[in-house]
Amino acid sequence: MRRQHPPLPRAVWLLVAARAVNRLGAFSLPFLTVTLVQTFHAPVRAAGLVMAAFGLATIPSRLLGGHLADRLGARATITLGLAGCAVAQLGIAAARTLPQAAGAAVALGLAFELYEPPSQALIADATTAEQRPAAYSLLAAALAAAGMGAGLLASALAHWDLRWLFVADAATCLGCAVVVALALPRAPGRRVPTATTRHTGPWRDRRLLALLAAGTVFATTYLQVTIALPLTVLDRGLPATLVGLLLTTSALTIVAARPALRLRRVAGLDDFAAMALGYALLGSGLLATGFATTALTLAAATVLWSLGDLVLFARIYTVVAAIAPATARGRYLAAYGTSWGVAAFVAPLLGTAVLTAAGPPGLWSGCAAASLLLAAAQPLLRRRLTGTSWG
Repeated sequence: MRRQHPPLPRAVWLLVAARAVNRLGAFSLPFLTVTLVQTFHAPVRAAGLVMAAFGLATIPSRLLGGHLADRLGARATITLGLAGCAVAQLGIAAARTLPQAAGAAVALGLAFELYEPPSQALIADATTAEQRPAAYSLLAAALAAAGMGAGLLASALAHWDLRWLFVADAATCLGCAVVVALALPRAPGRRVPTATTRHTGPWRDRRLLALLAAGTVFATTYLQVTIALPLTVLDRGLPATLVGLLLTTSALTIVAARPALRLRRVAGLDDFAAMALGYALLGSGLLATGFATTALTLAAATVLWSLGDLVLFARIYTVVAAIAPATARGRYLAAYGTSWGVAAFVAPLLGTAVLTAAGPPGLWSGCAAASLLLAAAQPLLRRRLTGTSWG
């Protein structure tokens, strides 16, 4: 049986539609490493350094996005971030040398996360605690649905010149910005708490810091999909166009499996039990990726880790939003989101180094082990955040 929830607010649907437009061209990032290696003839280690610089730049981007979300509101911040991404993507497409491409990649990092905290905060503000898993999973599924078309577009454009992927991404960023600016209701920035109502900041909240530690391990592991999966495909002697098809398989899996989240047995799990399940599925798929040698076995592995992806993204931001004060959701979500910035810096260096030293089996086995450790840590996180035991 399926569990019924109240309908989601109009603002959530508008945001989801706008982000889906953006997602149509958002398959360029997984090809950035390959573009640097194949188009600009960068060594794998040098490409890893550029990706690390991109990741480092996303940290201030995320924090600024949270600050602006709480001051200016979601609409203005999302529009600004998307426009900045478009300019940087066009810079990558127009680059003629490796330094130019690297500079544009860093600029992309500085704009890349501006729109994430206001997007997540808008969903949290517009929904009840009961609705949030459904709202966040809707966003994930909509992005995945758009990603199916994007994966096919990526595969087609990759036959010509990988830089066309960045042109397509820039166009969809601008399209999304227009939808947000014209259709999303304007919400004022949140009132700054007074001295008598001021809460502990996100960086002093031990509950958030515990989530941040776990989230950084997760993000470092998960980002190997965008960094090491294309290189793994090439290592297997398979064409680069297969990457787009695998990411399309991931998107199709997320869209097709989303109704399963409403099944009573799944929806009835608390957030931490659901995340333990998600990490177990993710780890199984990543382990299978390390030993897959054909397009078919890589696709099967992709289905497994994508199921974990769906479960996790429906719950992770629900937990962060639950502990955040209403006047600081943007900053809390931004602070948690720095896990992705740290990971985007660490993951290219770690992933390319392990891939060079141990090959795909060593890298993906390590990712699987990290995922299973996160699954085992969920009872401890539950006790720390809620004061209740497992079961």
